[in-house]
Amino acid sequence: MPTIFTKIIEGELPGTFVWRDDRCVAFLSINPLAPGHTLVVPIEEVDHWVDLSPDLSAHLFSVAHTIARAQQRAFSPARVGLIIAGYEVPHTHIHVVPTNDMSELSFENAAASVSPEELAAAAARIKEALA
Repeated sequence: MPTIFTKIIEGELPGTFVWRDDRCVAFLSINPLAPGHTLVVPIEEVDHWVDLSPDLSAHLFSVAHTIARAQQRAFSPARVGLIIAGYEVPHTHIHVVPTNDMSELSFENAAASVSPEELAAAAARIKEALA
């Protein structure tokens, strides 16, 4: 059965994408820890990140690095944090989160919901910074 991320990747469910290549995508979290919180997700369904091939793992981290640099330009955070938890969805994903304080990396602080307009605005800032 496809994961919710596969359904987003395949367009069955909506996603606010900022990156897509032949191996992975990056889209904004619908429960962000901060504006611009992005998930880097392999197209291939791999449950646990330690089961990724070394090549795919390197690619995901390269994309996460590129997204983080764009977030720095777009949001001017003190830091960009990375989280790989893997409990929420059984499909590897890297959380790339612009932050100004360590407490912002707690899932307890995730927004319950954000409007499509807020997601679109954050995505536009990231895309502009990627260009």
